[in-house]
This record gives sequence, structure tokens and C-alpha cells, in this order.
Amino acid sequence: MNIFDLARHGLNGFEQTAVWCVMAVAFISLAYAWLLRSTVMKKDKGSSKMQEVWEAIRIGADSYLNRQLKTILPAIGLLTIAMFLSVFVSEPTAESIKEFGADNARIIIAIGRTLAFILGSTFSLLVGQLGMRMAIQANVRVSSAARRGFNEALTIAYYAGTITGMLTDGLGLMGGTLIFIIFGTAAPDVLLGFGFGGTLLAMFMRVGGGIYTKAADVGADLVGKVEKDIPEDDPRNAAVVADLVGDNVGDCAGMAADIFESYEVTIVSALILGITLVAMDPSHSLKWIVYPLMIRGIGVISSMIGTFTVPIWEKIPVKFLQAHDAEESMFRSYEVSSVITVCISFIVANAYAHDWRLAVLTTIGVGLAVAFNPLTSYFTSTKKAPVKEIVQSTTTGPATTILTGLSVGMESSVWALVVIAVSFIFGLALYAAEGPTYVLYGIAIIGIGMLSHTGNNVAMDSYGPISDNANGIGEMAWHDLNDEETIKARQIMADLDAVGNTTKAITKGVAIASAVIAAVSLFGSFITDVAKVQTQLGLPVLNSIRVSETKVFIGLLLGGALPWLISSLSIRSVSRAASEIVEEVRKQFHIPGIMEGTVKPDYAKVVEISTRSSQKELIPMVTISIAMPLLVGLILQVEALGGFLAGVILSGQLLAVFMSNAGGAWDNSKKAIEDEPRDLAANTGKGSERHKAGVVGDTVGDPLKDTAGPALNPMIKVVNMVSLLAAPIIVKYENLGIGGWIVVVLIAALTIWAISQSKKPVVKIEQ
Repeated sequence: MNIFDLARHGLNGFEQTAVWCVMAVAFISLAYAWLLRSTVMKKDKGSSKMQEVWEAIRIGADSYLNRQLKTILPAIGLLTIAMFLSVFVSEPTAESIKEFGADNARIIIAIGRTLAFILGSTFSLLVGQLGMRMAIQANVRVSSAARRGFNEALTIAYYAGTITGMLTDGLGLMGGTLIFIIFGTAAPDVLLGFGFGGTLLAMFMRVGGGIYTKAADVGADLVGKVEKDIPEDDPRNAAVVADLVGDNVGDCAGMAADIFESYEVTIVSALILGITLVAMDPSHSLKWIVYPLMIRGIGVISSMIGTFTVPIWEKIPVKFLQAHDAEESMFRSYEVSSVITVCISFIVANAYAHDWRLAVLTTIGVGLAVAFNPLTSYFTSTKKAPVKEIVQSTTTGPATTILTGLSVGMESSVWALVVIAVSFIFGLALYAAEGPTYVLYGIAIIGIGMLSHTGNNVAMDSYGPISDNANGIGEMAWHDLNDEETIKARQIMADLDAVGNTTKAITKGVAIASAVIAAVSLFGSFITDVAKVQTQLGLPVLNSIRVSETKVFIGLLLGGALPWLISSLSIRSVSRAASEIVEEVRKQFHIPGIMEGTVKPDYAKVVEISTRSSQKELIPMVTISIAMPLLVGLILQVEALGGFLAGVILSGQLLAVFMSNAGGAWDNSKKAIEDEPRDLAANTGKGSERHKAGVVGDTVGDPLKDTAGPALNPMIKVVNMVSLLAAPIIVKYENLGIGGWIVVVLIAALTIWAISQSKKPVVKIEQ
């Protein structure tokens, strides 16, 4: 059998060509990333002082990633075995039997799912690690370029971020398409492994990176800014290098892996639902499978065109088209990508699929991503009313600052949910007449459209820590220089850094929304898969989740509680690590010569504290996310597990947006005060009481927006992927025997162990 013969899957000539073109686009995306890398790497790294700071950041980041890899590899090994065995405890699907025959289906799918899990884990790891390493290579080059001009610095920062975006696009598209080429209509059985691998690694990297970056950030701010009244990236602060390292491991490695797994998961859910529609469609058209793959390919090309245009907008001679700052240039590029994707989607939907509604749903998805730009910007921008209100509240101290920020975050969460709900209403309206499976497929297509410009989203996000690091390197290397060129370069770096804060906040909003869309799509896939298994076993078919059932309602409550537990554990871990860092930084400030700048602080000690603290939380929090859905499913059965998923999605979305936007609003309100003229008598500017209140608010918000909130994105999808994988087993072994209850007891014990581990303090290592 020729595994690359697409005709055996029933694809016509055009569809075969389209699928191979999609695969070619994946390789083009990777080639574009390599081309951009070559462009960035040709730039100089500045003075020896700049390279000295850069080298400390690079070594710290490498150390963190190497240690993280050693922590997670044993867990990946155990789950690889679980992936293989998961196929043997449930019946093969009808699609896998049709593709490979009754005798071979089980072993082929078992091997395929296992290899796909390894592939998804590897791709997610590559996106995070390579993207972060590229960001570190770029930051010093951006800082050096700032001495020559704004446009060159912007180009390097954005193109370096685009490399990560193109890796995300290319590897995600390649993996999903390759699995479809080999396995055809049985691809969803294998794609579950691919999606779970990417999701799992994303949670590892999100949790670890988030704890690392915020422990260092909080520790640096509390001692440096509040107690010693020194600048943010002052080289006398022992936590400053760990803070700069944290920007990369959290916002580059973590976010890239996070969006990559959303990219994977939406393909998984679209293909699962699409294959169900193929069986329901009288013509058995494969358009339900091929269309989302084609849109993903179109989105990659659109992203490449859009990202390439970013440095051009400032130079355009036509005045009304000219961009005035970096933020406007990035948004223009996003709009270019959006217009291209929407236009081509209508051509594909009408000429190939003969269903204009698919193009409308794609457009809604693209529009949803675009809509989160102004929505997030409204609640986090220094120019808008919510942040101005927080700035005003700092006049009466930290308490009112925190209360006002909490209210801003809570309100923002409601409107974000309303936007998502409105997009779902369109999906419902377009396909309501065809039935619930069509509606769920429509929501999956909205997710496909929303993440079609993943390259742009990841580029905008990675740009943030690159520009932040570049600013920090400049501050540390140029602190004793005040010539005209340096003053101009500092202003360029400050402008680029300010835009980076906004783009990071916006992409966090898109990431959360994409997590919800992906989770709802997986929720639809869960119901579809459960119904298939029940049909095969001759059991009553689950067509809906009945919240009125007591077991289901209990599942709903437990699902709603899980995001709060995960958030609690992650915030507590940041608090513990930050406390240790505060003590260390205070101790070093008492060393003679540190404050005078004649003695260099021990940066490595703080890097070690952050690294230890972040690694401690990885396994327990992932264990809880995997174990909870298994416990609910085994004890309360499969319909209650559906209620559990609904609770996780709703509670997780509201909590994630609240934390992300509240933290972003506090951060920018502090920056707004820092931009004021310093006048302690008038209580304005850095060092004022208002500034100190703003720093406290920002310090509270840091673990919310960069640790707990982002950790919920992959957690939501881990829970959904585990439920999808476990659903056939739960249905088959609905009545637990003695062996089943032993498994339940073991999983419960593992959950209790994980919670207790997260509550234990970090063991200090004396150096």
C-alpha cells in the first residue's frame, strides 16, 4: 500500500492537488523563517558591554530550558506508553477499520497515535525553544540597531518574532496535513495523539515559564523600584537578569507553544467533526475535511505577506496610508493578512465547496481575532478610560488601585465572553437547520479562521519580550552614557518597549479566545465520539448533556472549580519564589559597593532561585489537569464528564480574561505614572506615592497576567484532550469492577499527592 496515494482516501484530482499544495505551504513557511533568521543574524551585536549583558541572559535561558527538559522527559515517556495502550482498551473506530481492515486497524492506529504524540510534543518543544533562542539572538541586535534608527530596530524585533510565528504555522500545518495524508479518514484517531502532545508540552512551558518570569519580575520590582527607588533594569539589581530571562521563557517559549497547540487542536476538532459530516452528507463529499486544511494553507501565505509589510508602512509616501508608530504598522499588516484570507476563502468556499456559509464562518473567525485587538486595547491601553481610572485611583493608595483594577478585569471578561457568544450565534444561525453536528463544525471553522493568522499573532507577541530585553540591555550597558546618540537610542527603545506591552496584552486576549473556541470545538468532538462508540457497542446514544441530571450538575461544579485550583497553585508558587528572591536581592544590596556600582551583583543566584521554583510546579499541576477528568469520568460516567468540560470552559475563560486584562491594566497604569514629569511635591512621576501604589498594583497583576491566566489556556485544552482520549474507554467500561475501582483509587491518590506537592515550600539550595 502506498501511504502517500491520496486517491485511496476518495479525494478527487483537485483535492489531491490542494492537499499537496497545503503541505508545500508548510515547507515554504519554514523556509521563510530560515530566510528571516539569516537576515536577523547578519546584524551586529553592539558593544562589549551589551554583549556581556546579553551573554548572561542567554546562559540563564539555556540553563532554564535544559533543566525543564530533564524535568518533563520522564513524564513524556510514561504518557507515550499510555498513548499506545489507550487504543487497546477500546474498540477500533469504523473509519480505522475501513482504512486498514479489522485485523490491522488497532495496531496501526496504536503506532500512529504514539508516533503522533511524540511528533506533537517535539514540534511544540521546537517552536518554544527555537523561538526563544531566536528572540535572545535578536534582543541585543535590536538594542544595537536603536543607535542607528527606529525602523531598523523595529524590523529586527518584528522579523525575529515572525520567525517564531512561521515555525508555529509551518510545523503545525505540516503535522496535521501529513497525518491526514497517511491515515485519511482515520486521521482523527491519530491526531488525538498529535494534539495531546502539543497541548501537554504547552502546559509544561506555560506553567514553568510563567512562574519563572513573574517570580523574578516581582522580586526585582519590590526591592529595586519600591525600596531602593532605582530604574527597572538597573544593573545594581541582582534580579534584573533573571527578569530579562523570564520575558523569554514566559512570553516567547510559553506563548509560542500555547498558540501552537491551539493551532493543532482546532485542526483535530475540525477533522473529527468533518469526518462525521462526510458520513452524514448524502454525496459523501470530502469538502468538510479538505476545506479547513486549505484555509490553514491560505492563512499561512497571508501571514507571510502581512508580516513582510510591517517595516514598509512607515516609508509609504502616501500620507493617509503611512503608519506613525510600530503598533500601527503591526495592525496594518494584520489587516492585510485578514483581507487576503477572507477574499480567498470566499473563492474556495464557492468554487470548491459550493457553500458560501463556510466562507462567512471563516470571516467571523478572522473578525473575532481582529475584534480582540480593540477590545483588549480598550481595557489595557494608557490612552483609554479604564487605565486612566486606575491611574486616578493611585492618589488614594494601593488598596483603591487594586480594587479599581479588579473591577476593570471583571468587566473585560464579560465583554470578551459576549463577543465569543455572538460569533457562536452566527454559527448557530447558519447551520441550525442542518442539525447540531453542523453547528459544532461551524464553530470549529470559526476557530480555523481565528487562528489562520497565527504567524502574525505569534510575531506580535514575541516582539514584546524582544523589545523589552533590548531596552533592558540598553539600560544596563548605557547607564553611564548621556551623549545625544544614546539619549535618542533610549527613546527609540522605550517607544518599541511600550508598543510591546500592548501587543503582548492583545495576543494574550487572542490566545485565551482561541483556547475557548478550540475547547468548544473539542467539546463538540467529545459528544460526537461518545455517540460513535455507543453506537458501536449497541448502547443508548448520547445526543446532549443534561445539566438537570444530578451527576452532570456535579461534574459541572467540579469543572468550574478546577481553573480556580490551578490558578491558586500557580499564584502561590510565584509568591513563594518571589519572597525568596526579595530576600536574596535585599541581602545583595547590603554588600559594600553594590549600590555604588563598583561591585557586580550575583545574577546567577537569582536565576537559580527562579529556575528551581518554576520546575517544582511542572509535574504536579499537569498531573492534576490529567487526573481530574479521568476521576470524574470513571466515577460519574461519561455524561457527567461532558458537564465537567462545560464547567472548565466557562470558568476558565472568565477567569483567564479577568486575570490577563486586570494585570495588563495595572501594568500600563504604572507605566503611565512613570511617563509623568517627576515631581515628588506634586506626587507625580517615578518615586512618588502614586507611583509606589502603581507598582504594588502591577506587582499583584504580574502573576495574574503572565502566570495564572496564561496557564489556564493549555489547561483547558489538556482537560478536553484527555477527555476525548478517555471517552471510548469510559463508555466501554461504564460499570467499574474491582480493577476499575483500584484504578480510581490510584488516580485519586496521585491527585492528592500533586496538590500536596504544590503546597510544599521550595527546598533552598545554598551556594
